[in-house]
Amino acid sequence: MTVDPARSRDWPGLGAGAGAEAESGAETWAGAGAGAESGAGAAQQGPADLVTPATPEHPVKLLDPVDGWLRLAPRTVLVRGVLFAGVLGGAGLPLAFGFTGSRPWWQAASWIVGGFLLVLGVTLVAETVRFRRTRYRVGPERVELHTGLLVVQRRSLARDRVRSADLSANLLQRLFGLVKVRVGTGEHTGGESTLELDLVTRAEGERLRRELLARTTAPAEAPDPDGALAVLDPRWIRFAPVSFLAPALGSAAIGAVMQVSEWFGAQAQVIDWIGDRFREVSLTWMIVDLVLLATAVGAVGALGLWAEMWWNYRLEREPGGTLRVSRGLLTSRSVSLEERRLRGIELVEPFGARIFGAARVDAVATGLAQDDGDRHADLKNLLPPVERAVADRVAADVLREPVPPTGMPLAAHPRAARDRRVRRALGGVLVPAAVLALLGVLLTPVLLYVAAGGVLLGVPVAVLFALDAYRALGHGVGGAWLVTRSGTLRRATVVLQRSGVIGWTIRQSYLQRRAGVLTLTATTAAGAGAYEVRDAGQSQGLTFAAEAVPDLLAPFLEAVPTPEARSTEG
Repeated sequence: MTVDPARSRDWPGLGAGAGAEAESGAETWAGAGAGAESGAGAAQQGPADLVTPATPEHPVKLLDPVDGWLRLAPRTVLVRGVLFAGVLGGAGLPLAFGFTGSRPWWQAASWIVGGFLLVLGVTLVAETVRFRRTRYRVGPERVELHTGLLVVQRRSLARDRVRSADLSANLLQRLFGLVKVRVGTGEHTGGESTLELDLVTRAEGERLRRELLARTTAPAEAPDPDGALAVLDPRWIRFAPVSFLAPALGSAAIGAVMQVSEWFGAQAQVIDWIGDRFREVSLTWMIVDLVLLATAVGAVGALGLWAEMWWNYRLEREPGGTLRVSRGLLTSRSVSLEERRLRGIELVEPFGARIFGAARVDAVATGLAQDDGDRHADLKNLLPPVERAVADRVAADVLREPVPPTGMPLAAHPRAARDRRVRRALGGVLVPAAVLALLGVLLTPVLLYVAAGGVLLGVPVAVLFALDAYRALGHGVGGAWLVTRSGTLRRATVVLQRSGVIGWTIRQSYLQRRAGVLTLTATTAAGAGAYEVRDAGQSQGLTFAAEAVPDLLAPFLEAVPTPEARSTEG
């Protein structure tokens, strides 16, 4: 590994061969001891144009007026102190109850308060040191972050690789007017592709977002009089309880009650209390009532989670070609997506939402690495579950199309695709029923009744789902887009930019060959990386692939003459 001597001068204390530049455009190194950063100001003399001037709207504190180094917001120390004080308070209450049982209350209180103040003081000192040893700057070529005391970390990202500058703030941070800025290149290389500024003022965060996402080469566009593509409609919350999240939250609530009761040795009392409530009810109705109760609890939880995630929602197009999604009730989030990275959209219809005519819109874009620090925030979500007509309109606006590509007519797949789904569905019901019947013959007749009931109830449901899955299949080409649709529990309509397809994978199993169908997979650098056209006819699928991306598959195809075109000579 080699280092350009000219580049090594950008890092104080680095000799030729002491640093390296990662392939992702991120540079990082660590030096032991506080002295590793001493003399940094003298060694790093940059041009005056690196300075980011402070304004009344964007007050920032310059560490070095020549190099343009900035510090985090001083209120960061206070916010972290308040947060840790709350954690210590929650942990101190059970300790206080435990101590008062064996010694006087004033003695227990003095121990708890003394320990609280000691740990809080150490935390504030550590946070103060972290604040004073952290600095950042945005230069014309790189975004740099220096932090650490005993181990000094110096990291940077090339500005031309920056793909996102997202802002987030929980309730406490919002009360103090602070935000966390996450700058990323969008590459899936862990922490090496992101820099986090934790925390800066909201005005400074907005300034950084605009500056980092500005592209001098971007074509000038006349800004829309109102750049909003979609804003929150409170009526959308009615789709929250019909998601699969509601029963999951209900089950989690029941599990949490049982777990907590076990911690306190009261699980048997809880079970007895539930049994007393349903003493006059049959076992079947007791199970039904408990399922309904869990569903109701899950629905309430789903409503609360929806409000936390999507309140204050706004999707807008900013001048310069950037889509921005803002949302959040307690924790606010702002995610920016450059339109030049957009390769299409995915219109998702979960089964529960589809019953009520709802769908959500996700982005298919390059550089959308998952946020490791906030796993429930999906960065690709452009629109929550809404009415299908609204989702179609927003999808068309995002893609700058006058007519929604998600509503274009799609080619149906052959009947062999339907037969394959029906056979799989019946196999999923009849094979377990046959196993139960065999065990019933060998063990107990009760299993025979269970198997019979499973067949009577399962076969019609399985066939209905299989037919619904077949009706979902479809594909088509329209303008600059190719469209594919599939799924029943999660029906997804993918609108993919034809120029964004970089390859086709054709897969055909033994059973597919016998049925005369195949599965096409469009490979792209965006989104999930691959999108399938499932169980299309052989000729139909290959023709679709050749039409969607003409120069990609055509060299490998051979025209098959029809019977009418065959020569009759001889």
